[in-house]
Amino acid sequence: MTVIIGMDPHKRSATIDIIDQSATILATGRYGTDAAGYGEMVTTAKQFPDRVWAVEGCNGVGRHLAHRLIHDGETVIDVPAKLSAQVRFFATGNGRKTDPVDAQSVALAAMRSTNLRRVRADRGQGSLHRHPRNRTRQPRGSRAVGAGRAAET
Repeated sequence: MTVIIGMDPHKRSATIDIIDQSATILATGRYGTDAAGYGEMVTTAKQFPDRVWAVEGCNGVGRHLAHRLIHDGETVIDVPAKLSAQVRFFATGNGRKTDPVDAQSVALAAMRSTNLRRVRADRGQGSLHRHPRNRTRQPRGSRAVGAGRAAET
């Protein structure tokens, strides 16, 4: 039986909700995004061998966790924030946002939608992670913005 792990990611924490095909909540939790918290979260998920991760905002705040999961061999799908917000509104009757409700909404959206995007490994993400100075380093021969302007005026 495949379970869906809905994730509401934040910069320093992630809340997950694990549901089965009948939308029964099997497990839930809030974990840090550091190595220890990530390890605990994945250990919780491994109780369910047939699993799919549904992460809200894989192009935004959820990107780092989605790519860590993919690197670890997990299947990850991207759930747009607008879709999970619609599910949250119709499931609860209001738009109240809490992390556990958001995680459940992400899982339900993934379970009910057939056209969500599966997240693939981003080769650039890994190379930037290994070499963080590359983000600010300028190519050889380039000038800083505004360099030489004093001579032009």
